[in-house]
Amino acid sequence: MTVTSHLRSLQALELAIRTGSLRAAADALTITPAAVGQRIKALEDYLGLDLLARGRSGLRPTASLRAALPHLDQAFRELEAAATLLDLQRGQEIHIAAGSDFADLWLKPRIKAFKAAHPNVLFVINGEGEGALRLGPVDCEIRFGPQREGGDLLFRDFLLPISSPENTARIAKLDRRERLEGFPLLHLDFYKDDPAAPNWASWIAAHRLRRTAPERGIRFQRITPVLDAVLADAGLAICGVALLAELIDDGRLSLPFAASTGTWTSHAFQARFRSDTVVRPQVRRFRSWLAEESAQTAAWLARHYGRHAAAPSEAHAG
Repeated sequence: MTVTSHLRSLQALELAIRTGSLRAAADALTITPAAVGQRIKALEDYLGLDLLARGRSGLRPTASLRAALPHLDQAFRELEAAATLLDLQRGQEIHIAAGSDFADLWLKPRIKAFKAAHPNVLFVINGEGEGALRLGPVDCEIRFGPQREGGDLLFRDFLLPISSPENTARIAKLDRRERLEGFPLLHLDFYKDDPAAPNWASWIAAHRLRRTAPERGIRFQRITPVLDAVLADAGLAICGVALLAELIDDGRLSLPFAASTGTWTSHAFQARFRSDTVVRPQVRRFRSWLAEESAQTAAWLARHYGRHAAAPSEAHAG
């Protein structure tokens, strides 16, 4: 018998004694009762000893096994503890639940660099990815909302109008107060629960522009579809720029008004890790990487918008 066969046979034996039946042991091992019996019989044949006897209350150890049973029980409890600590059953998988916009615009483009450094780690984001979908809590949850105790604050957002370069060029030719008249306004509800977030009507009033019926226009729940509409010259939207740095830096997305017209959100992007999962080395590495990448986004926001509204240092506190 190989070492692996010994371990499997001993595992089947220990479970049969602990649960009192071959069927219960089989259920725990996700094999058939006959397979459990075969593993135990192979060990008995190898040792030349009977290890199990049947009694009224179920299976019981023979005298030959009884002396070794405390050691066997302790050994498998230690193995179970080690398996839990190392999460051997899930290997290198990290399961993440994140807002779709954060996942699509910020996390997924960056996670390629993490995987290049840690190729054995498998990511499942919102139930999709390289590992199997599983029930139960995820390892990490990332959401935009009020700051919560026990979470990792990633960064706040900075809201101001966004446009395509073509529409920005058109707006620039008009009188400042009339720049929005006639241009479609797109309404993004992603930030509507944030008390600091303006809508078009309040933003236009605050900056003394003229615009007929600023409340009219198409409404969007998510950032990604409103961004697609803006890039297609379909209108302007008030949106956070934290997830759009690459589009802004390379000129695909334009800011038709000065940064001084923007507002910091009071809500923030935050990550929450399960306390029992951060003991896994790959989750710890991902958590550190996430903090480093978030710090870079916070630094980008500080460089471009730090002197406007709330101090950028507040956006990455904690």
